Amino acid sequence: MTESFLHYLWKMKLFDAQQLQTTEGEIISVLKTGEHNSDAGPDFLNAKIKIGNTIWAGNIEIHVQSNEWNKHKHQYDATYENVILHVVFENNGEVKTKKGTVLPAMEVKGLFDKNLFQRFESLQLSSQPIPCSNLISSVKAVTITSWLERVLVERLEEKTKFASALLDKNKGDWELTFYHLLARAFGTRLNSDAFQFTAEVLPLQVLAKNKKNNLILESLFLGCAGWLNNSFEDEYMQQLQKEFSYQQKKHQITSIEKQHWKLLRIRPASFPTLRLVQLAGLVFQSSHLFSKILESTKISDLKKLFKADCNDYWNTHYLPDKKVTPHETSLSQNFIDLLLINTVIPIVFLYGKQKGDELIQSKALNWLEEIPAETNFITKDWKQAGIKTNSAFDSQALIQLRKYYCDKKLCLNCAIGHSILKQ
Repeated sequence: MTESFLHYLWKMKLFDAQQLQTTEGEIISVLKTGEHNSDAGPDFLNAKIKIGNTIWAGNIEIHVQSNEWNKHKHQYDATYENVILHVVFENNGEVKTKKGTVLPAMEVKGLFDKNLFQRFESLQLSSQPIPCSNLISSVKAVTITSWLERVLVERLEEKTKFASALLDKNKGDWELTFYHLLARAFGTRLNSDAFQFTAEVLPLQVLAKNKKNNLILESLFLGCAGWLNNSFEDEYMQQLQKEFSYQQKKHQITSIEKQHWKLLRIRPASFPTLRLVQLAGLVFQSSHLFSKILESTKISDLKKLFKADCNDYWNTHYLPDKKVTPHETSLSQNFIDLLLINTVIPIVFLYGKQKGDELIQSKALNWLEEIPAETNFITKDWKQAGIKTNSAFDSQALIQLRKYYCDKKLCLNCAIGHSILKQ
């Protein structure tokens, strides 16, 4: 038996209501189970029960065995003074509150369907990456769809935590915050911090003053990123170095150390030097980018904003002074989709939430439905379980479900798991 399972039984009222009584034999009626508390303190807050002829309002504490009350030192904690009922699987001793009040207990062993616990155990002991993969086909499509919608919102809210903190740091400046987040996204996982550091030492105002000159913009991004501190053979790199030296003195800007950058196990098309000049090209193509994003309605118009052209030099270079065969330098459609999924849509959703604008929030969700689904090991596992991904809306929801529910075996907190347990 687990405490989380007992929480589930109490929350869903799955005990035999006709047999509920205290260990002293008084009849119990559950009028309100209360609010499940995920923080410190009693397990359920603001509950209401009837013991005998008396109605009690307060909190509920749940343990597998009653002596866990003393093991957890609740008898010394005033936070538990307002507990009105101790729900236990097995009662093995009387417990008291800090003031010495004997706490009424309800033993629930034998008061619920044993098959329910067996199904729960089978999910917990499953070795499959998705514990219910062999049973999910029995769940109604409407249950799965509505649950995926909920966990998708959870995922967006999780993603916006960093953006929200950055927005506070930037004193509510949305354009600046988006600039920092976008730069971070260009660095992907390995170089996200280095890109953000670069953006933080390269002010938006300086970029705005030079937004019509791509050479200056490339010199600013590469220079502030520490990539122009070497001696170069190529004439174009020498031009960039000379330009950055001038701009650095003019605007009193600094550069970060080159040691922040990582190249190991990165495909050439994702080298930070190329990504930096692509970001420069994006600035060159569009000013007040976040405002333009908010004004966009169609996903096709949104994607056009991310056209980024680089100097011809980069058609044959990934790194300075190292010529390679000609290659594409514009942002790939796949990379643009990732920018939209991981950066643009979450901050638009956050903007709509903070402004109390449900239309903007809905627009962000609708955009996800128009972007192709991601393909990775998680979506492949769901496909094997019979769950298809038609768009990024689906794949993002399924990634959230896998990471925060399946991997943690939180089947009791999942609507799909609940549906399977009820069968």
